[in-house]
Amino acid sequence: MAATDSTAPQTGAAATTQGISKTTISVAGIALDVFGLSELSPAQNQVSCLWLHHGRKGRRQNLAQFAERVVSAAHQDTKKSSHGSEKRGLIVVAFDQRNHGSRTADPLANGTWRSGNKRHAQDMFSAVTGSVVDTMHLIDVLEGYLWLESDGDDGGAASTGADSAESEKRKKVIDQHLVLGVSMGGHCAWQLLFEDPRVAAGVVVIGCPDYMHLMSARAAKSKLSLDSTSFIGSVHFPPALVAAAKRWDPKGRVFGTGTIPSPSSAPSSTSAKQAEFCALLDSTAIQGKKIQVLSGGKDNLVPYSAAKPFLDWFKDAITGWYKYAGVEVEDNVYPEAGHEFGEDMQKDAVRFVLACMVRAGGSSIVTTGGDASGRKLEKGTIGSPKM
Repeated sequence: MAATDSTAPQTGAAATTQGISKTTISVAGIALDVFGLSELSPAQNQVSCLWLHHGRKGRRQNLAQFAERVVSAAHQDTKKSSHGSEKRGLIVVAFDQRNHGSRTADPLANGTWRSGNKRHAQDMFSAVTGSVVDTMHLIDVLEGYLWLESDGDDGGAASTGADSAESEKRKKVIDQHLVLGVSMGGHCAWQLLFEDPRVAAGVVVIGCPDYMHLMSARAAKSKLSLDSTSFIGSVHFPPALVAAAKRWDPKGRVFGTGTIPSPSSAPSSTSAKQAEFCALLDSTAIQGKKIQVLSGGKDNLVPYSAAKPFLDWFKDAITGWYKYAGVEVEDNVYPEAGHEFGEDMQKDAVRFVLACMVRAGGSSIVTTGGDASGRKLEKGTIGSPKM
């Protein structure tokens, strides 16, 4: 079922997990729900951190059930592991995006043109990019709030059992950051993957890497009156927003306001255009990233058609002339899904996160369970859309 403007994206609730710890801390005035801290064993000194970004009109609690689910799956995977991942644990962090949940300053700014918000494009982009910046800062400082470093002033006292346990805790390090975003949070995930080299992989759920295309299509459906011949650059998508999209949005960073070429017109291996595209992509942080894209075939709010031109071009690039960058994309479309994070999507997202954790531990990735369609994906495989 497609979500309306008055609701957050639907999240499937078929598989719930009880008993996973949640610790709420305040960092830079932002409340963070950290799932899985108590489940980390003393031996798990390497920690993967999955950052969750909820959708427009949502709040951090919307993804709590998924957080419990993926931590539980990682915990179970560690118990039966034979590939060394018993040394790696997982925590999941959720926080309210800009102007959402406990951080809401202006409820109208989370609405669309149809609901009376004349600055819909500006407001949503600001919330997206602001939340990306928040995540980058939180990555900088989070460890200092979870495992405080020793102040070195023990007075020469003999070590106790408690001291030893605390010392072991201090050895833990977050050495892998992952992101999962839903809807507006999916736009955040795309931007974060292109911006921050510390974020190794991401799951984009009903999100879009081409903000100008997404908003242009939405404006047409909303029948906006324009003060110019083009929506891009009009009062509804002003020049300052165009400049911001060129700075932060994946498509904008590579093509600006220009048209995305089809894969059939890809530059030759010796062309100046290829060198230009390589330089543009190399100037981002996308190298080596693993990306899973989960889209609803019946999503009318963030339709797959808005992302498809960039995705087709990008997938062609990373399997051809930009293969040296080591980027992998698994692109799944669920034909009957609307604007939602449904059960099949959640299963595939959990599989992907666990596979990324295995990779971080130095083991080759083999996903034994396959995805929701029964397809098995192995290291180096680029998933094609499920239509």
